[in-house]
Amino acid sequence: MKVRLNYASASPGIYKAMQALEDHLHSCSIGIPLIHLIKLRASQMNGCAYCIDMHWKDLRAIGEEEQRLYSLDAWRECSCYTDRERAALEWTEAVTLLSEGHVPDAVYEAVHPHFSATELADLTCAVATINAWNRLAIAARTVPGNYKPKAVHAAGKP
Repeated sequence: MKVRLNYASASPGIYKAMQALEDHLHSCSIGIPLIHLIKLRASQMNGCAYCIDMHWKDLRAIGEEEQRLYSLDAWRECSCYTDRERAALEWTEAVTLLSEGHVPDAVYEAVHPHFSATELADLTCAVATINAWNRLAIAARTVPGNYKPKAVHAAGKP
């Protein structure tokens, strides 16, 4: 697969705007491990190989267990996720699959007890951001495999 486009050089403003969202997310109310977990799940749903590679590696770098990563696409059937993580994953799937019926009230009601208004806003921004990154990476044919987690990710810091 040949890369089609490098956004950072073709239109630096796009990359700068997306990076500003990332900067917010890495210091927001949700926390780095959950941010990467929902990014990995959305990337699985969207079929973005580059982002799957990236967020899998970021999660491993901050100490996430392999079993939880292997089980992520079947999170409903696995007991290794907390209620808060389950709520975040359910929200991630609903927001990612907007074309299949928007975000149902039942999903909001299930998620709301686990997140404050600020946290839910940050969670929704994280889902929207990874969905945008997925679309950018897939359209550009960004090649997976070469990503290396940054030292700040490895330390679990924003």
